[in-house]
Amino acid sequence: MILNEELAHTRGFIQYLDPRVKLFSCVLFIVIVGLARSFWILAAIMVLITVIVCLSRISPGFFIKRVLLFLPFTAIVTLPALFITPGEPWWHIGSRVIITLQGVQTTGFLLLRVMESISLGIIIILTTPWNGVLAGLRWFRLPTIIIDILGMTYRYIFLLLHTANSMFFARRSRALGTFSGAENRRWLAHNLGCTMVKSQYLSEEIYLAMIARGYHGEIYTINRLQFRNRDYFSTGITILIAFVLIWSIYR
Repeated sequence: MILNEELAHTRGFIQYLDPRVKLFSCVLFIVIVGLARSFWILAAIMVLITVIVCLSRISPGFFIKRVLLFLPFTAIVTLPALFITPGEPWWHIGSRVIITLQGVQTTGFLLLRVMESISLGIIIILTTPWNGVLAGLRWFRLPTIIIDILGMTYRYIFLLLHTANSMFFARRSRALGTFSGAENRRWLAHNLGCTMVKSQYLSEEIYLAMIARGYHGEIYTINRLQFRNRDYFSTGITILIAFVLIWSIYR
């Protein structure tokens, strides 16, 4: 979380853009990625993502690790497509076709689309302060309750993880030997219940604190969104590139 905020305040071209421009561009290109039917279109978008990462001054290794973190889940979902998609044989054992060329293409398309969509979302998170993201979403008329839930979840999920980690650390520091499987399960069930009780109590305390500070259904931030010349320029370039890509898809 702290590292993301530091990257968001790095002196990169993308960091200086208005959050609304970045959100609009992200959603627009995710739609184009979903519509793309050619590897060349997806390759062009990947090149564009690489340029954006360079302009953002984000370490390529750091960025790639974040993207690859989500791909195993997609690979598990798309794995059956390798074997059930009919088409030309690509790899077989004996006389039985195992994997078809169309299955490989379908899986590759889906993995590339997911990777590019995740990359665009990660760029937004890494180059924009979280309050700026929420302010931009509110400007696009996203329901207030959803923005409030996103803001609170992003803030307190790290506190919940820290609390759980403290529980494991406290147990390990006080244990001299090993525990059986049954003991571990009992301890885990007990601490899950304690964590739920703590989270419920904390949520009530936070809500009362918000009410005491004037909360009436919407959270206001001190971030004032303002378009500048570079925002107009970037929006125009985004629309132009999107137009070219869409024309390439449907020509």
